[in-house]
Amino acid sequence: MNIIKSTGTFGFYTIISRLLGYLRDMLIAIFLGTGLLADAFFVAFRIPNTFRRLFAEGTFNAAFVPSYTTELTRGKTKSNKFANDIFNLLLLGLLVLVLLVQLFMPTFVGLIAPGFVEDNDKINLAINLTRITFPFLVFVSLSSFFSGILNSHNKFAVASAAPIILNIILIGILCFGKFLNDQLIYYLSYGVSIAGLLQLIFLHRFVSKYFLIKFNFKFLINKKVKLFFKKLLPSIFSSGVTQINILVGTIIASFQASAVSYLYYADRIYQINLSIAGIAIGVVVLPQLSKLINSKKKNKILVIQNKALELSMFLSLPASVALAIGSEEVISGLFGYGSFTSEAVSNSARALYYFSLGLPAFALIKVFSSFFFANHNTKTPFYISLFSVILNIIISVYYFKSIGFIIIPIATSISSWFNSIVLFYYLKKKNFFHFNNIFIIRFFKIIFSSLMMGVFFGYLISIFENQLSYDYSLKSLYLILLVLISLGFYLLVSFFIKSFKTEDIKLNY
Repeated sequence: MNIIKSTGTFGFYTIISRLLGYLRDMLIAIFLGTGLLADAFFVAFRIPNTFRRLFAEGTFNAAFVPSYTTELTRGKTKSNKFANDIFNLLLLGLLVLVLLVQLFMPTFVGLIAPGFVEDNDKINLAINLTRITFPFLVFVSLSSFFSGILNSHNKFAVASAAPIILNIILIGILCFGKFLNDQLIYYLSYGVSIAGLLQLIFLHRFVSKYFLIKFNFKFLINKKVKLFFKKLLPSIFSSGVTQINILVGTIIASFQASAVSYLYYADRIYQINLSIAGIAIGVVVLPQLSKLINSKKKNKILVIQNKALELSMFLSLPASVALAIGSEEVISGLFGYGSFTSEAVSNSARALYYFSLGLPAFALIKVFSSFFFANHNTKTPFYISLFSVILNIIISVYYFKSIGFIIIPIATSISSWFNSIVLFYYLKKKNFFHFNNIFIIRFFKIIFSSLMMGVFFGYLISIFENQLSYDYSLKSLYLILLVLISLGFYLLVSFFIKSFKTEDIKLNY
């Protein structure tokens, strides 16, 4: 397997999905802004979208891929039986969960957005919208199951392309936003669930080559299935800790007007980089690491781990620097139109600045967690993530009254750095990982390249200050141009100081 090429394939489709997601959010910002309708929709969308990220972005893989990969080595019959047992139990559990939540939706939304409870219009709207979007959970969870099977066979393109369907449908609906007026949020909500169903159908077409569904709800829960579900909950919590922290932030932010929207737009920006620097790398290396661990090839394991970490830092560190320096220009250039006011730009930019400081940690959590999961260890990252979430909650709640919503991205970044550092400590302690000399040398070179790029990007922003101002209509074009020039500068510096070598692209592990 070639890590860079596989990550590139996964990342290519993921980037397309995220760019379409940006276009979707830009249209939402134009038509909804950051008012009551926007807050209600974002709560309704945040819930299934959080589950999408938890299941689709490597978390389900963390429990499923190592177990399924082990079964593959024992033959197709055993792997198919194991996969069918998981599928049927998962489907049954999801249907029961969705039914229960639909019955108790007012209580559920009240827990997710307690700050809405005192505003009858906002809470009722959020309840109605969440009823419509919640079936998406069934479709996206089963889609993640199919993706896990494809990833186990080193087929990453289809699984990473599937989320594009959601953005295409929502963008199509938003094109009629001018005519739909206040009904737009209802059409968007129906679009979410319909897109989930289409995504499931799309993936099933490709996964049928490796797996055939056999519906059977009279199955016996054997030891292998028990072990899988025993690993699933800890893996969801540990691998998806960043998304859980964001969900916690949404709950707390609901007590401040428009804060949910500010956090949503800031979250959308850094997630573009995280999708490659953390999620894509974690998803790609997990199947290969699982196979190598089963065959006990320690030298190859170490090489893949260090290369994965190196690639993660090569992608996340420059993004962190750039977003910290140009947070306001980025938010303004991407969302500062229509109903999205200059005040909304300023507040979203502040959130983005503090999220950017935690971006390398978000990526490290994904990569480090995959090292544990490949060793069938989900308990250690689970307990570490649990402490991380508790730390996040304590900081957020304690300071929320005094400094408002901005404490949420601050607390998320602090707790994520705590999480990544402790994960690394336990990886070393359990002898699951250690640095090699190549990584250490290149890491310092990556830091140097990132800082040089940051200085260059800041200089470009100062030169084009007027063209990047809120009132300038073509500011997004100038922003994209400056980002591309800065990216080219970063790659050029990296090439000359050899923090990245072109021959790495050809290496197989």
